[in-house]
Amino acid sequence: MTSVFSAEGKNIPCTVIEVGPCVVTQVKTVDSDGYDAVQVGFVDKKDKHTTKAQKGHFEKAGVAPKRHLAEFSGFDEAYAPGAEITVELFNDAVYVDVIGTSKGKGFQGVVKRHGFAGASSTHGQKHVLRSSGSVGAASYPAKVFKGIRMPGQMGNKRITVQNLEIIKVIPEHNLLVVKGSVPGSKGSIVTIEK
Repeated sequence: MTSVFSAEGKNIPCTVIEVGPCVVTQVKTVDSDGYDAVQVGFVDKKDKHTTKAQKGHFEKAGVAPKRHLAEFSGFDEAYAPGAEITVELFNDAVYVDVIGTSKGKGFQGVVKRHGFAGASSTHGQKHVLRSSGSVGAASYPAKVFKGIRMPGQMGNKRITVQNLEIIKVIPEHNLLVVKGSVPGSKGSIVTIEK
């Protein structure tokens, strides 16, 4: 993340994302696969880290082996295997959705995970400052309902941040600058959709 100044002089927090160049590795059609989609690859991979099945898949498309593959549908134009998709795809877009995996926080309590206030430190309480308190009735229905917010695994989930404003497209370096933050740590892979 970084920040840029707007024309009005406001400091805008933004995220710089490297977008491509992505290469089309396969075009799926209703006739052959049952649905329409375009498979794209990102970041080159060494031959020694590529299986024989993957090598055949990439050779059929006439491209170098790629580390990350993803499928997209709903393109305005038709792409052929080996075609390159760059950041210029977002030249006419104003807002994008960014999908990524959030940072994993491990096993966390209810104060951090759900924003509980915790118990008061007076009135004879002991060891319950950050506990959740009661989770259900005493006798009836003699169970804890589904959906009760409790301690547990936090983060490391697929997160979609919608309607991030595009501040700038830098085609010479394949960079996209969007307003606000995106899920994941530095260097993680995200999916960007118009």
